[in-house]
Amino acid sequence: MTSRRTKSDFLFTSESVTEGHPDKMADKISDAIVDALLEQDPYARVACETLLTRGLVLVAGEVTTTGWADIRRLIRETVRDIGYVRAKFGFDAETCGVLVAIDEQSPDIRDAVLRGSPDEVATLGAGDQGMMFGYACRETPTLMPMPIHLAHLVARRLAQVRKKLEIPYLRPDGKTQVTVEYRGGQPHRVHTVVVSAQHREGVPLETMERDIIEKVIRPVIPAEMLDRDTRYLITPSARFVIGGPQADTGLTGRKIMVDTYGGYARNGGGALSGKDPTKVDRTGAYGARYVTKNVVAAGLAERCEIQIAYAIGVAEPVSLAIDTEGTAVVPEESILRAVKETFDLRPGALIRDLDLRRPLYSQVAVYGHFGREDVDLPWERTDRVEELRSRVGLG
Repeated sequence: MTSRRTKSDFLFTSESVTEGHPDKMADKISDAIVDALLEQDPYARVACETLLTRGLVLVAGEVTTTGWADIRRLIRETVRDIGYVRAKFGFDAETCGVLVAIDEQSPDIRDAVLRGSPDEVATLGAGDQGMMFGYACRETPTLMPMPIHLAHLVARRLAQVRKKLEIPYLRPDGKTQVTVEYRGGQPHRVHTVVVSAQHREGVPLETMERDIIEKVIRPVIPAEMLDRDTRYLITPSARFVIGGPQADTGLTGRKIMVDTYGGYARNGGGALSGKDPTKVDRTGAYGARYVTKNVVAAGLAERCEIQIAYAIGVAEPVSLAIDTEGTAVVPEESILRAVKETFDLRPGALIRDLDLRRPLYSQVAVYGHFGREDVDLPWERTDRVEELRSRVGLG
């Protein structure tokens, strides 16, 4: 199939948000709980959602584990690390209300998923039904689409200059948005950069514009992608003093486009955060990215999208589909066959091969689960390249 993206001129925009955004606070808290329990009990079953609003954190969900975590303390530590340490910031880790409503996992789900040893690949069924998508392309060194790649870099930099006091008037909440102009299906230039940054009262807009362009945007977006016509929209509302949960409710799983490919590729719709690795919304998405990154890194295609579908309690995927958007160097059928021969996409096998029963999820709760160069993520490795090439006859 030939995609419009491979031959057209167009603009594409993706957004990212900082860890102080209320939805990302919720993701961060949920994954902090997952990590804390997996550290004690690698077989912990966790599904928890966090809701934040003015002065309140509510965590609800289902947990079955031999471990224990002081969830209220964990919540306050996470909020404090994000930077909400004073009431004037709109939220305070020390004084916010905390409610915890966690129960045991449904026995129906437990019995459907776990039919034998939790380490037995053949008997560990998917923790839910659903479809997951993975994507990779050659637009960036991380094999991620350029708009989301750059939006994450700007968002991370915004948090860094705040925490290092390089821009001392910034507060934790913030959003970024990057529009890339494509020509002939390839990134040509950055068309527009939007940064909305929470700030203290009384900071002139001109000061924010100067500081954010020079200290946030230019250090992370390649100079060759910026030109005299690039638009910079810095806090376009002109005022962003009230932020975080004081301004908007936050909820786990509400930023799945930020978590994945910025809307550039399809999304299965399931949230990644707050779930242990038996949940295929998480593990299937990681497996799909692992496959596509290796396909592109192997030179089998310039772009690759894969869909995996699962049924609850069933180990084998229900279906597997691949789309290289007309960029494959060998028939797609050959690539799909090589993928099936190279990767075991059963949940238990992905958990084993990617070593997912360990605390590594808090670090990806913000700034994207994919394409990260700042952390060592097993699904970002390209260790199946030679095997794939050999199976399609390019070894």
